[in-house]
Amino acid sequence: MTTNFSQKHCRFGRSIVLLFVLGFVCLPPCALGEDKQETRFYETQKEGWFWYHDPLPLQEEEPGHERSQVQEVQQQENRYRGTDLGKVSLEALWTMYPDDFQELLDHVQNLAVQTPTEENTLRYLIMQDVARRKALAYTNSAMYVTQKYGNLFNVNQVYPTSKPGVTARVQMQNQEIGQTIRSARNDHALIYFTSPTCGFCEKQSGILTYFVEKYGWTIKPVDIGQQPGVAARFGIETTPTLLLIKKGMEDYMSVSVGVVALTELERKLYRAVRYLQGETRDDNFLMYDFQKGSAFDATSILNNESTQPWQGK
Repeated sequence: MTTNFSQKHCRFGRSIVLLFVLGFVCLPPCALGEDKQETRFYETQKEGWFWYHDPLPLQEEEPGHERSQVQEVQQQENRYRGTDLGKVSLEALWTMYPDDFQELLDHVQNLAVQTPTEENTLRYLIMQDVARRKALAYTNSAMYVTQKYGNLFNVNQVYPTSKPGVTARVQMQNQEIGQTIRSARNDHALIYFTSPTCGFCEKQSGILTYFVEKYGWTIKPVDIGQQPGVAARFGIETTPTLLLIKKGMEDYMSVSVGVVALTELERKLYRAVRYLQGETRDDNFLMYDFQKGSAFDATSILNNESTQPWQGK
């Protein structure tokens, strides 16, 4: 009995110290003096809902005395119990740090659910309205900043959404894809893994026939039943499968697994060719040439002098 009491006493003592550090949260107004009651709420913006100090180091709980989730919630609730919420002004809610606001909102919501009086419900709905207005204020600010610094964030520059812009973008993409595939046909080839029992390979073969007629590529068919060693070398277990290889390179790249339409085959092959040629990396794999230096060029921001506003310039 003595050991258990000592452990509980220690935990209770830590709680008292922590609450003392946090300030007015759980103490009645009379304990702080009437002359300080009007100034103890949000004297400065950065202090938030309570004076913040690094929490005291917690001692490890001995086996059998772990704190339950219910106890954790109760401790969080105790932070606000005894606080006169009526003295918290709308200005204080507006400037409150978001994490503190969320905790207080959860507490007010619990009060409204537990005791759904007019006062509790109204207070919760007012806080919800404050949260909505803060989100609206951020949205307005974000729209202003993205319009002012359009060169940094405006993706419409290379990815327009208007109908004429979409038509132009598709034409540019198709032109770049076609040129890349045609220029790579002399030093690249496709390995086409197939099987006599593959019901999908017939459809894929018809698509590849049209592809060869359009681009003049070399496609090497491999029957995985008759050439199991080749299939094992590349780890092929599914047909149809297309692999891209380049002359003079041991590296190869998968283009598709399963039946793939011509347009999708062209896009995948275009990206694979550019990757094997060293024109792209994994972090800009989807980027087209005409998108270099734009918002679709992920790392271009590192070399963009117009990002100086981040440094307060």
